[in-house]
Amino acid sequence: MSSMTPLSSDLCIKCNICTAACPVAAVTDLFPGPKAVGPQAQRFRHPNLPSPDHSLDYCSGCGVCSLVCPHGVQIAEMNSIARAEIIRRDGLPLRNWLVGRSELLGRVGSTFAPLSNIPLKIKPLRVLIEKFIGIDSRAVFPDFSRQTFRSWFNKSEMSQQVIGMRKVAYFHGCAANYYEPRVAQAAMEVLKRNSIKVVLPEQNCCGLPMQSNGDFESARALARANVKSLAEWVREGYAIVGHSTSCTLALKHEYGSILGIDDEEAELVAKNTYDIFEYLQTLDDEGVLNTRFIQREEKVLYHAPCQQRTHGFGRPAADFMRRFGFTVTESRADCCGVAGTYGLKTGKYEIAEAVGKNLFEQIADVNPQRVVCDSETCRWWIEAQTGKKTVHPIEIMAEAYRGRRSN
Repeated sequence: MSSMTPLSSDLCIKCNICTAACPVAAVTDLFPGPKAVGPQAQRFRHPNLPSPDHSLDYCSGCGVCSLVCPHGVQIAEMNSIARAEIIRRDGLPLRNWLVGRSELLGRVGSTFAPLSNIPLKIKPLRVLIEKFIGIDSRAVFPDFSRQTFRSWFNKSEMSQQVIGMRKVAYFHGCAANYYEPRVAQAAMEVLKRNSIKVVLPEQNCCGLPMQSNGDFESARALARANVKSLAEWVREGYAIVGHSTSCTLALKHEYGSILGIDDEEAELVAKNTYDIFEYLQTLDDEGVLNTRFIQREEKVLYHAPCQQRTHGFGRPAADFMRRFGFTVTESRADCCGVAGTYGLKTGKYEIAEAVGKNLFEQIADVNPQRVVCDSETCRWWIEAQTGKKTVHPIEIMAEAYRGRRSN
């Protein structure tokens, strides 16, 4: 286990604020709460003894507990490490292995798209998958894109740009590369309008899906490869920027605090990684951001996902949208429920729906033209549950520059 875990648990004063804030404990008795399976149980864990509590499996990993703890106990991190110990002892279920390999699934699916999009829409097949693998037949998956973002970028003028006011090494993540290239393309449009030179470093999946499913060793292998590649670009004066708030959080935080990769290169990468709106906010603060936005009126609801709030840089995406002329209602929900791959699993789908109920009801009450959210899995979940078109805020910003809505 990480060396930070025992020290962190000793800071717990059993105030129960984390349990009161936990969105999962609020909707199911199957999860006793983050304090019970985290700092309280941690006192009885020993590196040479079995981890005591299988109810850890019902923790969604949303991170709300760590955010609200007044004493800085890293509860979510602690629970993630303890769950991985159970997986190491008992073995990795096929379901966890499969949903943790988003890059492999994306590469295969994109290669055979659009044919690869058909099987998951066949109900009898989905029922069989649910029975034998444990992925809920009601869970909606995004379509694979035939053209990957990397192939688009390599053919675009962005790859030919040799100078710029600033330099960015872009971490696009699996979702943009294999499922929704349009989001990364919108990011390229925004960066181009700000005269920023962009390169695409060699990169793997950030490893967070594997980590969330308890496969730490595989996640570490991906993390180390990413760190080695990205550190070279940082030394060349590039900032690492990504639009997937979970990917950038992995690079900044998870590699060190959960996976235990704390060498000099990992620290260099962590200190020079930015979520795209965090990066744009720094440009704005310095007075160098292109602010020639074309004002448009639109009513949107903005949901800041769990990982975005864990970054701790506020909600610049909502602030920017207001500057574009949008009427922005901010979500009151701590979590949409899906928590990456959590809500896709048999036995977790109903919990995820219950966690997201307040958000879905707020969307129905506000009736926005679109919902805006930084996290890809949250966007897919919200759109499936509400029927409302859900987009990344960088798509809105690209529209604000060109004065028209994307199709």
